Amino acid sequence: MDKPRIVRIEWGCLLGQRPRNLGCNARRGEHGATVRVPIARVTVDDGSSGFGLAGVTRDLAEKLLGACIYDVFTPGRGPDEVWKPIEFPLWDLFCKRAGVPGYVAAAEAVGITPPSAPFRVPCYDTSLYIDDLHLSGIEEAAALLADEARQGYEKGQRAFKLKVGRGARWLSLEEGTRRDIAIIRSVRAALGPDAAIMVDANNGYNLNLTKRVLAETADCGLFWVEEPFHEDAALYRDLREWMEREGLKVLIADGEGDASPNLMDWARDHVIDVIQRDIVWWGFTSWLPLAKQLDDWECRTAPHHYGTLYGNYALCHLAGASRNFVSVEWDEATAPGLAAPGYAIVEGRVTVPDAPGFGLEIDEVAFRQVVRDEGFEVAV
Repeated sequence: MDKPRIVRIEWGCLLGQRPRNLGCNARRGEHGATVRVPIARVTVDDGSSGFGLAGVTRDLAEKLLGACIYDVFTPGRGPDEVWKPIEFPLWDLFCKRAGVPGYVAAAEAVGITPPSAPFRVPCYDTSLYIDDLHLSGIEEAAALLADEARQGYEKGQRAFKLKVGRGARWLSLEEGTRRDIAIIRSVRAALGPDAAIMVDANNGYNLNLTKRVLAETADCGLFWVEEPFHEDAALYRDLREWMEREGLKVLIADGEGDASPNLMDWARDHVIDVIQRDIVWWGFTSWLPLAKQLDDWECRTAPHHYGTLYGNYALCHLAGASRNFVSVEWDEATAPGLAAPGYAIVEGRVTVPDAPGFGLEIDEVAFRQVVRDEGFEVAV
């Protein structure tokens, strides 16, 4: 059909579960073991459909009914800003109708050669939170986080991000900083020399604390330091100059949340090495031109994702649009009703299926149940 029209939109929220409860970061309390996965499915009048993460409201869904998908979705560009809350289902629908996986559509949207199958993307284990506050001793805390890292290694992960900044809120400044350092060293010893280790302070350090931690873990070969303090170009330049004098090659990563409006200027000027705008709130569509711009500046791309499960898979496909994509932030969880056949983590890389769309499957019974229980359905 030349003008397929949207005839049905369903929305419901699946509940997922992580393998274990995740603790605090430097700012926020326990993150828990449960994840909420809000899913919308868009069906057009020839019976084809696409689904994905969506925060769409009933009112917005009703405005889409009867619309030709190509009036709200432009091939090579995606949906208009107004439809951003339902962009993932629209991308999935478009790719399925075009018979291409999302990573091919993403590459074509920015004008680069699509990856060939099998497409494999680096990933990292993002589950190493501040899980040790119930322990009184540094050695016990270090052993606990080392064991958690080993669990991830056994599941195929080869890169790991540690939450640090215990002294920002949860412990005294000195005790928290000493514990951060001990845990970094313990995790390195547990994983061996080849695994990548990143640290994320969630703005819980200042410049001098950052220097202290990096100096006392210099032999651990950290890959990046993320959000050590609130973005400040003068402080970042100072940190970079200090690292150069000390011979440290740690990257600076930032930008996941309510980042400075100057963030992109700093990326262009190489004040920051890795840009992390979130795949959900920034959006898949908005990331495409951003990825191209960062490639032009030779700045690295590593979008943030946490807490939706779906973001694991969306990031794999966004990687097709960036030559300087670093890694998928992998938040391990499962959600009854959402299946990911063909995705597998082997030796630190996610194998991405070449099925059309985002390569995911939804269980009809489970999805219809959550639509009835707490969701909605609108139809022509």
